[in-house]
Amino acid sequence: MKVFDRIGADDYEQVVFCHDRPTGLRAVVCVHSTRLGPALGGTRFYPYADEDDALEDVIRLARGMTYKSAAAGLDLGGGKAVILGDPTTDKSESLLRAYARFVDSLGGRYITAEDVGTTQADMDLIRRETRHVTGVSRALGGSGDPSAATAYGVLHGMKAVARHLWDESALEGRHVVIAGVGKVGSNLVRHLVEERARVTVADVDPSAVARVARDFAVDTAPVEKVHAVECDIYAPCALGAVLNTATIPELRSAAVVGSANNQLAEPDDARRLAEAGVLYAPDFVVNAGGVINIADELSVGGYHRERAYAAVRRIFDTTLAVITTAATGGITTAEAAERLAERRIADLTHVHSIRTSRGGP
Repeated sequence: MKVFDRIGADDYEQVVFCHDRPTGLRAVVCVHSTRLGPALGGTRFYPYADEDDALEDVIRLARGMTYKSAAAGLDLGGGKAVILGDPTTDKSESLLRAYARFVDSLGGRYITAEDVGTTQADMDLIRRETRHVTGVSRALGGSGDPSAATAYGVLHGMKAVARHLWDESALEGRHVVIAGVGKVGSNLVRHLVEERARVTVADVDPSAVARVARDFAVDTAPVEKVHAVECDIYAPCALGAVLNTATIPELRSAAVVGSANNQLAEPDDARRLAEAGVLYAPDFVVNAGGVINIADELSVGGYHRERAYAAVRRIFDTTLAVITTAATGGITTAEAAERLAERRIADLTHVHSIRTSRGGP
């Protein structure tokens, strides 16, 4: 991969490669934008096939974080990090603390958090080397695991979609199919069961499916065909690129509302969904609950759960605004969401450029 060509195509600000031979650390930190504030985004620990795959993933995720924070109304930019390796065998205290030193060397331009393959306990370790980390345990003054807040935000995204499609935000009696029942997906199952929705789940991990089916008495489906199950809402809650030229024609849902990042394999898939009559709630809008929650740790006075969750509930209004803008403007919901984020970035970049003087002649 031609790195400078790839990151120059969308004005990425910084890509840092981190290597520490004694611990085996191989990591990439990508800062997409700091125009609204420091770049906040999680650290993904994943066994990538090669360095090119890792770089492609981190730069896509970093860009998504810029749009996610902007659309959510946060004064934060977008960044992401990946650690190459298998977290079940390669993760160690020394590796994570070495990684934290690299994060600290960026001077606050990048603030990390939990992601796939990392945990709250890992963030607590990272906190021992740098203050530029969120999602730490409550004992350290943090907000804890952000998965619950992410699921709560997706729930309110679903309620907005229901309001648009069926003139009521209630999900009672609606059939929701969830692909991926990890931390976010299982929390979403709990919310939907409480809402009296009908739920079907699937996951690449049979034990995760068995656990959720036992705990919540929900239906199950084969993971390879879960997207084709007839339902009201399909919720991808695992890895990205699941909406593509192969799966979109097989969808039998009225809408897609899920927590997975980068659900569209390519930008044209938003148009394909619209042409198929499937309402797509852009992932970076509806899955912003986690980042909204951990961002509250950066507030004056520290984290306040009620304030954070009130902000998460506003995902309902943002989702509904995006859907309405798309419908009235004759554009896809993905385009409408990106325009919302880009307009806010442009407006506040102008504000930040205004020079002020404090006292004196």
